[in-house]
Amino acid sequence: MKSVSKEISAYFSALGRKGGTKSRRSLSPEAARDMVRVREARRIFRKYHAHCFWYMRPDLDVNIEDIPELVRGLRQNGGRQGFFIAAKLCL
Repeated sequence: MKSVSKEISAYFSALGRKGGTKSRRSLSPEAARDMVRVREARRIFRKYHAHCFWYMRPDLDVNIEDIPELVRGLRQNGGRQGFFIAAKLCL
């Protein structure tokens, strides 16, 4: 096995030490919930596009402002299952 230079060894050593430390990123609970809602909305949009969101562009980049329109589409065109999915997005 090749020997590793001291600079590379020190770099990986520093990375290893940072691995167990707490993240410095501060995220409010509201922002975290919004991130989860957007992730779920994107998944739902891809899965139900042909059935519920046929009137929207298929390459739409879903963000937090689009969630009310997705909820409306699910309630209007999604049937019983769409209504329950829309309720999850509204929480």
